[in-house]
Amino acid sequence: MKLFAQKDAETFAATGAKEFRYNRDIRLTPGAKDVFTEAGIKLVFDEGACSAAAAPAASGVVSSAPAAAPAAACATDDQKLWNSPEAQSLKEQICDIGHRIWLREYCDGNGGNISCRLGPDRFICTPTGVSKGFLKPDMMCMVDINGNQLAGTWKRTSEFTTHAAIYRSTPEAFSVCHAHPCYAGAFAIKGMQPPPRLIPELEVFVGTVAYTPYKTPGSAAIADEIFPLAPKHQSILMGNHGVICWGKSVEDAYFKMEITDAYCRTVIHAQSIPGGTSIPCEQLPELLKIKKSMGLPDDRYDLKNAELCEVDPWTQMCGERGCSTPVTPANPMTPGSSQAELEALVQKLTDEIVANLSKS
Repeated sequence: MKLFAQKDAETFAATGAKEFRYNRDIRLTPGAKDVFTEAGIKLVFDEGACSAAAAPAASGVVSSAPAAAPAAACATDDQKLWNSPEAQSLKEQICDIGHRIWLREYCDGNGGNISCRLGPDRFICTPTGVSKGFLKPDMMCMVDINGNQLAGTWKRTSEFTTHAAIYRSTPEAFSVCHAHPCYAGAFAIKGMQPPPRLIPELEVFVGTVAYTPYKTPGSAAIADEIFPLAPKHQSILMGNHGVICWGKSVEDAYFKMEITDAYCRTVIHAQSIPGGTSIPCEQLPELLKIKKSMGLPDDRYDLKNAELCEVDPWTQMCGERGCSTPVTPANPMTPGSSQAELEALVQKLTDEIVANLSKS
C-alpha cells in the first residue's frame, strides 16, 4: 500500500492531467483529494489499471498524465465493461430509481441501496453514504459477487453482501432494491408478515411477502437468512430494518417495493374499519395461474385450495377479536369519553360560566 499525499497531488496537478487513475495499492489522503477536487481532476478507481500509464514513476501511481499511453492501449476487460453503453444505461436507471425511492420517502438520510447485474460475476451498485435522491452515474461502483470493488471512485454500499445472497440463490434476479418504506417497515418492526388474499396485484406481481428476524444490516447472518427465501419470494421484510426486493430489471425490483408498501398501507388503514372480506379460496388458483404464466416465482404453486386458505387474513392481522378496533395506536387528541359524558361536561362548564357572570 502506497500513500499518495497532498504534495504528490500538487505535483500531479501541475502536469495538466484531467484524470487520475489508481488501484488498491494506492491510498489517497484527504489533502490529496482536496487538491484534485480544486484542480478539477477526475478520480477513477481502476483495479486493473495498467503500469504503462504510470506517472510520476517515483510514486508508482497509476494515472492519466499527457505523456501516458492511450487508455485504449491498456484497457482491461473490466474497464471496457464499466465504460460500455450498457453500463452507462444501467447507471442512469439506478439513479432514476434512487430518485423515485427518495420522492416516495422510502429512504431517509443515506438509507437504501440498489444493484443490478452487469456481466458474469460483475455487478453495479450504489455507493455508501449518499442520499438515493441525488445519485449521479459517476458515483456508481462495480463489484464482483464477493463484494470486491473493481471500478468506481466512491466506496460501494456496505449491504451488497445481502444483495449477493439473492444473486447467488436466484439466477433470474437481475436487480435488487432495498429501502425503508414506512408501511412495510411497520410490519417489519412488528415481526409480522402482511396477510395474503386481499388485493390481486400483490398476489400476482409479488406473492407472499416473506419475513426474516432481525440480523445486523450487511452481515453474513442476514445474507444467510435471505439466501433460501429469495428463490420463491421477490419481496422480503427484514425484521426491525426494512424491505428487500428483486426483479428482472432495475425498475421491476422497484415495482415490487412499491406494490409491497402500497399493499401494507392499504391493510393498515383497512384494519380500523369493522368487518372484512378476502379473495375467495376457490378463485386464488386463477391468480396463481396468471402469475405462473408470467414466469414469476411463488411458494404456493403446489398447494391445494384448503392449504391456501388455512388462516383468514383478518384473523392473521388482528387476531380472533377482529379488526373493528384499530390496531394502530390511539390518537392522544381523540377523547376517550362517550358523547353523553362530553355533553354533560360542556353543560357543567356552561353553568359555571353563567353563574360567575351573574355574580359579577
